[in-house]
Amino acid sequence: MKTVNHWIDGKSVEGTSGTYGSVTDPATGAVTTRVAFATAEEVDAAVAAAKAAYATWGGSSLAQRTAVLFRYRALLDAHRDELARLITAEHGKVHADALGEVARGLEIVELACGITQQLKGELSTQVSSRVDVSAIRQPLGVVAGITPFNFPAMVPMWMFPLAIACGNTFVLKPSEKDPSPAIRLAELAAEAGLPDGVLNVVNGDRIAVDRLLEHPDVAAVSFVGSTPIARYIHTTASANGKRVQALGGAKNHMLVLPDADLDAAADAAVSAAYGSAGERCMAISAVVAVGGTGDELVAKIRERAEKIKIGPGDDPTSEMGPLITRAHRDKVASYVAGAAAQGAEVVLDGTAFTGPGSAEYADGHWIGLSLLDKVPTGADAYRDEIFGPVLCVLRAGTYEEGLALINASPWGNGTAIFTRDGGMARRFQLEVEAGMVGVNVPIPVPVGYHSFGGWKHSLFGDHHIYGNDGVRFYTRGKVVTTRWPDPQDGGVDLGFPHHR
Repeated sequence: MKTVNHWIDGKSVEGTSGTYGSVTDPATGAVTTRVAFATAEEVDAAVAAAKAAYATWGGSSLAQRTAVLFRYRALLDAHRDELARLITAEHGKVHADALGEVARGLEIVELACGITQQLKGELSTQVSSRVDVSAIRQPLGVVAGITPFNFPAMVPMWMFPLAIACGNTFVLKPSEKDPSPAIRLAELAAEAGLPDGVLNVVNGDRIAVDRLLEHPDVAAVSFVGSTPIARYIHTTASANGKRVQALGGAKNHMLVLPDADLDAAADAAVSAAYGSAGERCMAISAVVAVGGTGDELVAKIRERAEKIKIGPGDDPTSEMGPLITRAHRDKVASYVAGAAAQGAEVVLDGTAFTGPGSAEYADGHWIGLSLLDKVPTGADAYRDEIFGPVLCVLRAGTYEEGLALINASPWGNGTAIFTRDGGMARRFQLEVEAGMVGVNVPIPVPVGYHSFGGWKHSLFGDHHIYGNDGVRFYTRGKVVTTRWPDPQDGGVDLGFPHHR
């Protein structure tokens, strides 16, 4: 059986704990890989390697850093199909979706290649007689990232390329459910010439996470995952004096106004709700139909959803794959099973789907597409983040009622509006309480040179991830006031310094 070990100080390091996690092929349910779980001492070794590497990397020139990153970008591009296959094998998403994940990660590597523009700093001359003031940004030191199972390549690439471009060194703790892509990313970084110790990967569970959160040599922690864990990461790491960005869960709403193109809205709802089997923090999981649009919109969504082909991710004809684990599959199914009793109308029930039919896939983590209509706001299917292919439709009489419903949600990750009315769209983008807004765009994930992040219970900490916020998160500011003496200057002045 394949074993995934740690990557510390530029080489693969076997685990010493004797504890391993099982990695399954979601399409078959078969255990294909075991992953070593790190001890606290192994985490310490990774942090020590990063700290030692920082002594040199933190003072390296921008030209040296970007030269490595340009080579890294070329290697990632050359190996994108390989990375996508690793993602599919352990996560289950279809190959085309996995390729898209790698492409979005590459956007941040490209941003990191241009870090020279992001770190130019500021200069004000002659603020007083022969006095200049400059503002510069410097790296933090050793930083850590804790990443989720649903994007095992993209989310790590949202973090470490920018962090190391800024001069930091990095310790990554990927999800134990699909760890192989993270190790391959580290191997390719070494092949690109990244010095040993600059990027390290430790696999494991809470033992590894807690050690990173409390380690005195870790200056900052980035996290993406569920809201309860994001809150824990933020609270624990902050209590240990670290800078934290912790991105949590979501319940993303799509508001459909009566003037919207309902065919386009239905296409968008199906794509955004069921893509990657709903295992996206930016998935649309709640559609709010305004006015009399509900019945027609639900009919159009159902028509499209019934045609989606579910199958193994390595089958090019598959449009949606299985869920990550059997336990998660059963949890998702439970929301559909209880929906009718809580007042929802079950339009499509995908819980009976058991796979593509072949005996090879009989034990896979399969579930079909579910569509719930007229869902009460008190129903579990609406209140909880399901993280699966379940779409809830709610009804609202007016725009104001729909907006109030969205803003009452404890989450504020992403949202979208579908309308032909520019004035209403502009009003929505100003009034809605969410960090990312789409106008006729169902999944408003920003491009790499903007920042990704939500509001309310979708983000703990002040910084969004990647873009300008990412650069600011991985650096700290310093202001330098300079005066070069003139031979005629002299004398003692005990007054408070002021500008003249």
